Amino acid sequence: MSDTATLVLGGSGFVGRHLVARLVASGRRVIVPTRQRERAKHLILLPTVDVVEADVHDEAVLARLTRRASVVVNLIGILNEPRRGEFDRVHVELVRKLVAACGAAGVSRLLQMSALNADPKGPSRYLRSKGEAEALVATSGLAWTIFRPSVIFGREDSFLNLFASLERLAPFIPLACAKAKFQPVFVGDVARAFEAVIDDDAALQQRFSLCGPRVYTLRELVAYVGELTGYKRPIVPLGRGLSQLQARVLEWLPGPLMSRDNLASMEKDSVCDGSMPPKFGFAATALEAVAPAYLATGAIKSRYDEFRAQSGR
Repeated sequence: MSDTATLVLGGSGFVGRHLVARLVASGRRVIVPTRQRERAKHLILLPTVDVVEADVHDEAVLARLTRRASVVVNLIGILNEPRRGEFDRVHVELVRKLVAACGAAGVSRLLQMSALNADPKGPSRYLRSKGEAEALVATSGLAWTIFRPSVIFGREDSFLNLFASLERLAPFIPLACAKAKFQPVFVGDVARAFEAVIDDDAALQQRFSLCGPRVYTLRELVAYVGELTGYKRPIVPLGRGLSQLQARVLEWLPGPLMSRDNLASMEKDSVCDGSMPPKFGFAATALEAVAPAYLATGAIKSRYDEFRAQSGR
């Protein structure tokens, strides 16, 4: 067992729970801060996990947490802004505080979750804020590794499950950006890639794009979900004007389901030059090998299946 701890910001979330399970299985001590312990109850019983109720946006709290860790993983991110300025607060300002705390604490390495197409000059506020965060990490003087995944899928995802829910309710699917391209990557593969570089000095000061083995249009993904769920609905592609109108309306709903910033992000295809980088030593998991287990009609969602998905087995 490692004598040092790994601090995982966002450890109770979608990717985080998979990564924490892998780290625990390899004998590492893990610290997972969360605003409410109840949100991380699925981690509390893991033997080497310390779930700490804390506000990571508080600089004093970050300072205390980083002093307990040799490795820090930042998985915190949002896809939509509940209010203007949240992308900057969550993606940029938090990273600025985290970099300072890691430097003061002498953290040996920082692993940062970014996104494909992250760019300070990108087409959306989401991609620009992710790009600004990358720049902060890359110029920090720390030992860092940055990951840039395409859309991530898995049992608890908010992407394929969203379309599954819509197709159960709607007689047809009006679809914005139907031709946008994605190369979905399995959440277990993302967690495995993060774990693989924790002790690998050759991965320092490197950016890794993470993608699955196949490129799909958004329309193809929605159609595939319909086939799996048994709710195959007609798909009506929307033009640019109607897409903007739809997003403007949906922004007012809880969630939201879609925003104009999401549309702007999809102006650039979320695809890689290849698939999983050879460095990691494993092939990317196909969407078709996983999605039926949680989307197909009659799929069994047992606790055992959930554990297997989280542990990457």
